[in-house]
Amino acid sequence: MFHAFDNPGPNRPTPRPDWMALLSRAPLPLLEQALTEQVGAPLEWLRKPETGLYMVQGRAGGTGERFNLGEVTVTRCALRLGVAGSAVGVAYVMGRNHRQAQLAAVADALLQDPAQHDALDAALLQPVRQHLALQQARRAARAQSTRVDFFTVARETGAADEGDDE
Repeated sequence: MFHAFDNPGPNRPTPRPDWMALLSRAPLPLLEQALTEQVGAPLEWLRKPETGLYMVQGRAGGTGERFNLGEVTVTRCALRLGVAGSAVGVAYVMGRNHRQAQLAAVADALLQDPAQHDALDAALLQPVRQHLALQQARRAARAQSTRVDFFTVARETGAADEGDDE
């Protein structure tokens, strides 16, 4: 399912909740490729990467009452890049990958800097959007290949019944 952060529209800046949602779903290779220069930068850990469980809720039919579906493993961290007073980067990613959480938090901190936002948007967020769109298209194609058209079966059955009455 596409969300607002998947397609920001032309000339619309990506707000922080949207880029954090993108970073949480960004694959590790894309994060490492876009952040090669910042990987060795000094950072201050506010919360080192830690893994825990979150309860995931669902709704019957997407509109019914909420119910606890199960638990999912999540890794989170918080850091500050460089000198004190700079932006704090926070990340939550599904799974146990501490490196992915760290890079997502570094990207979050960098994206808060207006001087670096546009360049990082083009180098990281745009490829992540394309990756997510490609994943969505593959899922849709896979689901479409299993689709059964019951209307055709019902129409053929109805036509056979009409001929018997005459």
